[in-house]
Amino acid sequence: MTNINQTTIKKEVSLQGVGLHTGETVTLTFKPAPVNHGLAFKRVDLEGEPTIPADASLVTNTDRGTTMEKNGVIIQTSEHVLAACVGLGIDNVLLELNASEPPIMDGSSKFFVKALEEAGVEEQDAPRDEYVVKDVISFKDEETGSEIIVMPADEYQVTTMVDFGTKVLGTQNAYLDTLSDFKKEISESRTFSFLHELEALLANGLIKGGDLNNAIVYVDKELSTETMDRLKVAFGKEKISVKPNGILDNLTLHYPNEAARHKLLDVIGDLALVGTYIRGKVIANKPGHFVNTQFAKKLAKIIKLEKRNKVPKFDLNKPPLYDVTEIMKRLPHRPPFLLVDKIYELTEDSVLGTKNVTMNEPFFVGHFPGKPVMPGVLQIEAMAQTGGILALSTVEDPENYLTYFIKIDNVKFKQQVVPGDTLIFKLELMSPIRRGICHMQGYAYANDKLACEAELMAQLVKSK
Repeated sequence: MTNINQTTIKKEVSLQGVGLHTGETVTLTFKPAPVNHGLAFKRVDLEGEPTIPADASLVTNTDRGTTMEKNGVIIQTSEHVLAACVGLGIDNVLLELNASEPPIMDGSSKFFVKALEEAGVEEQDAPRDEYVVKDVISFKDEETGSEIIVMPADEYQVTTMVDFGTKVLGTQNAYLDTLSDFKKEISESRTFSFLHELEALLANGLIKGGDLNNAIVYVDKELSTETMDRLKVAFGKEKISVKPNGILDNLTLHYPNEAARHKLLDVIGDLALVGTYIRGKVIANKPGHFVNTQFAKKLAKIIKLEKRNKVPKFDLNKPPLYDVTEIMKRLPHRPPFLLVDKIYELTEDSVLGTKNVTMNEPFFVGHFPGKPVMPGVLQIEAMAQTGGILALSTVEDPENYLTYFIKIDNVKFKQQVVPGDTLIFKLELMSPIRRGICHMQGYAYANDKLACEAELMAQLVKSK
């Protein structure tokens, strides 16, 4: 298995179109983003220009597309543009919108792919965080029978099987053996609807930006004169008819199985919300946005659990990057309250350090007599001091700064830490340091197991 570096785009690029649900003109701008940024949307039409990451935990609605919401800010129909990013192997990009949804364009990912290729893709100096599937993982919606599984494979592959129980569409399959074929085989596949669904959407004003150029309409019922007249008005057409293959006119299918290919496109777009590239084969039977996003949520939780339980591997016997003397040049803490002994790794967004816990620690005198256990608050303090090394590495004169806690969230203690244990601390930035605010995810391991974890937020303050 070869390691792949992260990518972004070389320059920003914009395109305009109509929103499917709003019917309003929308401008979408793709912008380059730094490593570990991921895929995220920014609403430039709202005060403060809030950013919403592409995150399965933010999904609130899956009717007629995947909708995310954070702090009252909504992003609708995210799947087609996210599929384009994943299909082209782009890890980090900011998608700026002046509305709640990307333009529907022709109902596929084709125009998004074209824009991203126009911007150009460039490699970044950081490895891609890829989840390698080792066991079969599945999710099934008992009500509909829809099911998705992922199994081990050498690269990201997707197979979809659709069956809507209608003669006009029938049973279809589609597959993608490698992401490099996404543009050629999948990106042009357009969204589709059945006539009975379209009638209901039009009656409720829920598809204002839809026309016969961005949705394949399968006629699964008799087309009455009244329905025909309503469709003419809705789509601004003088004449509408049904083709021999059972779809409304004005569109020609790109592939006989275009519906199954579009469902595959949706799967890729919805699974982008996992936030990590997948090395495995996805098989989706009767996929839809609900089952796709539920599977994405399950997979994201599994990945997070495995990540936090994965003990960092390094040689404790090798010379550290910083010993305790070097640490004291950077941190203001002093014994007996200096609780980190060595720093082994330090990058722009992570740090790895250790603390050897001995019976000589002064807190063992009273915690507890006859049963020495390192207090949890001191484990978090030691973790924070390690994170302080990361935060202070961003300033030229760390000796003139102090770090103060602002907030501690999601603290969990998993096992006791006792004399003789070596605590290994790993902290990673959850967002870039801005205005001296440092937000980190921290983990502490002992005896090859997770001992505690916490989200830490601190502020850098100049002391002199």
